Amino acid sequence: MAGSSRDRNSRSSSAVASAAQLVAFIPSSHLGTSHAFYSGVLGLNRVEATPQANVYDANGTPLRVTLVTEHTPSPFTVLGWYVPDVRASMADLAERGVVFKSYPGFDQDEDGIWTAPSGRQIAWFEDPDGNIISLSQPPSAPAS
Repeated sequence: MAGSSRDRNSRSSSAVASAAQLVAFIPSSHLGTSHAFYSGVLGLNRVEATPQANVYDANGTPLRVTLVTEHTPSPFTVLGWYVPDVRASMADLAERGVVFKSYPGFDQDEDGIWTAPSGRQIAWFEDPDGNIISLSQPPSAPAS
């Protein structure tokens, strides 16, 4: 029924989501170790630090690394970046000590890159808490 509270709630939820800034969250069992990784390795600028969380500027998106008492890493990607050149990004991170993952059943190349059916190239690595992070190059980007 048009104009019902259900319709209004649906519209207001959509308006909030489309008009507000997205915030990404990732769990951490130790904020100091996470800071060394997210700032020192990934190069993100920390914009807020509290005893409960560190917030980083991830190219305009706030990334809130939140302290948790118990953490079991998810077996899937929880955070990722679109990059113009996945191989160059991997080389940069490898120089900083990042080790990329290989997964059984994925036809990854010798560098650990999987090419999706769409042509997107994806590589995965973990943060110190075992959270899986991806680098993803769109199919339209020039290959290196």
